[in-house]
Amino acid sequence: MKMTRLIAAGLAALGLSAAAGAAPGDYKAPEHHHWHHSGPFGTYDRSAIQRGYQIYVEVCASCHSMDLLSFRNLGERGGPFEDERFPNANDNPLVMQLAASYTRQWAGEVDDAGDPRIRPGIPADTFPAPYENEQIARGSNNGALPPDLSVMTRARHHGTDYVRSLMLGYKDAPEGVELGAGQYYNEYFGPISMAPQLVDGLIEYADGTEATKEQMAEDIAVFLTWAADPHQDIRKQTGLMVLLFLFVLTILVYLAYRQIWANVEH
Repeated sequence: MKMTRLIAAGLAALGLSAAAGAAPGDYKAPEHHHWHHSGPFGTYDRSAIQRGYQIYVEVCASCHSMDLLSFRNLGERGGPFEDERFPNANDNPLVMQLAASYTRQWAGEVDDAGDPRIRPGIPADTFPAPYENEQIARGSNNGALPPDLSVMTRARHHGTDYVRSLMLGYKDAPEGVELGAGQYYNEYFGPISMAPQLVDGLIEYADGTEATKEQMAEDIAVFLTWAADPHQDIRKQTGLMVLLFLFVLTILVYLAYRQIWANVEH
């Protein structure tokens, strides 16, 4: 079931152009940006993920779902709210508080009478969708379907760079480009149904960081990158340990070879 949802989310993200009403055109490639998590030794910037989560909750969540992300992922190893005192993320008080802030019906749950069951969220719950169904989502967005963001940086070419550039790429439409009702022009995407979302000072960061448009674009890009691959840091650490083990093993095998054949005439 989860694999089916993952494939569906990927297809939805890949279909962003059609959903948002973009037309083919000669658009700019996303600008390359240096990211803390890039390369074999790079790791996620935990502070950036925390700020990006705040942006998602306060800005993006009103339109975009993240069906493949659970609240407990926030407190798991490598997550933005990981706490060593709570190796089981379900016991993390902050994660429990974040989940409980959503009181609603979850995944079609019903009570003994068959009525919708309303309860506070728990860490095991996935992030709630902003709309009950696709029809309501389209009706609220001039016919466009806001894509799920769970694997957006994996589904789009240039990944993290794409998200950052898209958020900063709103410009006046060039001559010859016609925009439909409710559309805007983005130099990295073309006509798009999503209005510009970021302006300086839009939110007040919990950690005191100045919320410039550029800073917010970077933070939401990092958060979505982590959401699409929350185990990247663990995988890199494991890979480096395996490579170190193989290097040491190679030396030991070579020394054993020399020892065994030392007295053999060639």
